[in-house]
Amino acid sequence: MSILGQEGRTFRQKAVERVIQARFVLGAAAFITALVLSTQATWWLSFAVLMLVLLAVVALSATLPRSDAPAESPASDPAIFRLSGQQLAAQLPDPLIIFDHGGTILYVNPVANGAFGPLARGGALLLHFRAPELQALVQSVMADGVARSVDFAERVPVERWYRATVLLLDRAGGKDRQYLLSFRDQTEAHRLERMRSDFIANASHELRTPLASLTGFIETLRGPARRDEAARDNFLEIMQKQAERMARLIDDLLSLSRIEMKAHIAVKDQVDLTTLINHVVDSLRPLADDLGVEIERKIDPDPVIVLGDRDELTQVFQNLVENALKYGQSGKRIVVELKRGDDGIKAMVQDFGPGIPEEHIPRLTERFYRVNLETSRAQKGTGLGLAIVKHILTRHRARLVVRSRVGEGSTFTVVFGPQKA
Repeated sequence: MSILGQEGRTFRQKAVERVIQARFVLGAAAFITALVLSTQATWWLSFAVLMLVLLAVVALSATLPRSDAPAESPASDPAIFRLSGQQLAAQLPDPLIIFDHGGTILYVNPVANGAFGPLARGGALLLHFRAPELQALVQSVMADGVARSVDFAERVPVERWYRATVLLLDRAGGKDRQYLLSFRDQTEAHRLERMRSDFIANASHELRTPLASLTGFIETLRGPARRDEAARDNFLEIMQKQAERMARLIDDLLSLSRIEMKAHIAVKDQVDLTTLINHVVDSLRPLADDLGVEIERKIDPDPVIVLGDRDELTQVFQNLVENALKYGQSGKRIVVELKRGDDGIKAMVQDFGPGIPEEHIPRLTERFYRVNLETSRAQKGTGLGLAIVKHILTRHRARLVVRSRVGEGSTFTVVFGPQKA
């Protein structure tokens, strides 16, 4: 039946429905009209009856569907029903490939071409994807038609993890069968899982080392060195240092945990960076004197106000200045500078020590990452300081920029975006 025929039939059906719904009004109007016609009524009563009949007819016509209104049919459904499957697939955010029972590629959406390189229509799917897990997945679904998923890694040009799903689109015979292969990027989830595993392993190692040392000395003091006063004093001093190391590590872990718990809580207090950084420098002056390092300040006396948490920002600059003193002490001086520019506020801590090799810079803010393990332990570092700095600055909508050259020193810059008035 044509669309016009369907519309006409729908109109007639709805007209009948409206008449049935208004049958009581029409019946009452007809009864009163008949009563008036059968009696000699006055002119005003006849006029009132006619008006009542007119109102009934108007009310009924208002409920009837318009003949020129489009009927409810598949042709008037939302625009999504007029889109082709290829148009929809092209807008999906995940890579998608359609192939036949012979493994020949029939369709590739733009995201798949961007993720895996150009995939030509008519090419062999299994010649492009060499991961054994993915090949086994495709072959198993082609064998029995049961949808399955598997995780696999693409390692060229960079390592990326995907969850691939293959399902049968239709059950036509032979090569006419079509299959859908879709990918969900799992790279970030794998990265976070690896970081969590590394964190647990590193934290366990960092705690196990001093704990093993304490256990060994305790056993020695209870055994061979029970009456050796010189050995006992030496061992107790080492045990105290190891206990302090464990305490510093636990404090940093708790600090990092507290910061992460507040990561989504906006900072609202106003903090004067001029006063805060001067206070940090003054508090670390005794350490600088002990190490023979001069602290040079380039800080104007005018207030520099940012939104922030005073204690957390103090922790940031204490960490950066202390690191510069300890790891850059061979340069004999550090520079602490605060300036305001069109692109925001910058607080810089520069040392003139041995510098940091370029390959280490991207990983400096990872938990427990150390450029030099022995140097870090000699300086009583826990490997969590810059990780804490990064999390605090993230909460403050700021960032840490590191510049360094081997033999020339390092500069750590905290950049705050333009502040609202």
